[in-house]
Amino acid sequence: MSTIAPPGAARKRPSTPYYGIETQEDGMLAWDWVVEQMTTSRNYWVCTTRPDGRPHASPVWGVWIEGVLYFSMHRKSVKARNMTTNADALVHLESGDDTVIFEGELVEIPVTEIPGFADVYEAKYDFRPELEEDPDSICVKLVPSVVLAWLEANYPKSATRWEFD
Repeated sequence: MSTIAPPGAARKRPSTPYYGIETQEDGMLAWDWVVEQMTTSRNYWVCTTRPDGRPHASPVWGVWIEGVLYFSMHRKSVKARNMTTNADALVHLESGDDTVIFEGELVEIPVTEIPGFADVYEAKYDFRPELEEDPDSICVKLVPSVVLAWLEANYPKSATRWEFD
């Protein structure tokens, strides 16, 4: 059985009728499809906002563990500095054909609180991060408020939106 929405989220259509977005549920994507994309994606684009309002985008490696995207960064990186003044972020995958876009908040989390982070990261990237030994590295998790997804080959019928509590 396919999961249509994760706990705490409501699945609906995006509110962009001018693109011909369908109104019925037929054709909407299941959350399991988003999970597969998030799990198998190699790179994630993280978009943050500088204190002066200018945007910043940066690709990162990350891991999807138990329904959450985690990644690390240097404490002095632009995205980390941006996060200290505005934690709002947008994360999307590389593909514009199989599209997944997360809007939410970046939250710093101790790597010791992420179940199996180093093991999952090493299995995915053939590189084991030693973050506990590097005081200049931080881990963050993405807490979503909205997720958008669609298949370009089936757009606008597949256009789906999840809104989180």
